[in-house]
Amino acid sequence: MSKKIFVDSDIILDLLCKREPFYAYSAELFTLGDMEEVELYTTSLVFANVFYILRKIRGNEKAKELLRKLRILLRIIPVGENSVDLALNSSFNDFEDGLQYFTAREQGFKVLLTRNTKDYRVKDVLIQTAEEYIKMRRNSR
Repeated sequence: MSKKIFVDSDIILDLLCKREPFYAYSAELFTLGDMEEVELYTTSLVFANVFYILRKIRGNEKAKELLRKLRILLRIIPVGENSVDLALNSSFNDFEDGLQYFTAREQGFKVLLTRNTKDYRVKDVLIQTAEEYIKMRRNSR
């Protein structure tokens, strides 16, 4: 099982906003990251989008505080030119999903976690929800 995991914005927001019924699985995922059993990554774009949403819900300072704490558990990777070009010319309906997918793929990720799995019709990267990933991990022990 791959140790490097790409995390999309909805999984992060599930954690930071304690969105039910998804919170428990995202919290377990980030606990695994804290225990260094997995390495969690996202893009700078996801980080910016999460801030934008969080500040509307929690205010500017609380959003920054939450992201500073999260930053300890999450590594940030850049979105490059090639990923932008691939996403622009792909069959992804959601451009942002395309950016995340191509960035993850270019960086060698084998697992991408999102709650928006239906928009990813790819075979070379495992696309799962946090719940699916956690359950698969439990079953593989």
